[in-house]
Amino acid sequence: MPAETHVEGAPLGRDEVLEIVRDRLADILEIEPTAINEGDSFADDLDADSLALIELVEALEEELGERSVGFRFDDDDLDDLKSVRDAVDYVVSRLG
Repeated sequence: MPAETHVEGAPLGRDEVLEIVRDRLADILEIEPTAINEGDSFADDLDADSLALIELVEALEEELGERSVGFRFDDDDLDDLKSVRDAVDYVVSRLG
């Protein structure tokens, strides 16, 4: 769901962050969002390679940058993102 459809300035809840991560990842991997679970490993469960993860990070930075000025993933933290849950937790902690 594009950020423009949300009320400007409204804080994102964990469920909304999960939905954004799931939707962006589904677009990148060309699968249905419903096929992506929060506990899924990017590599083991979703067959997402490092390029897909970079695309996900860029898509999230673009989407979330509209809500939180300057939202970015720290390069040093990217190696820690192993699952959908890791990505959601990271975004929630950065927006919090």
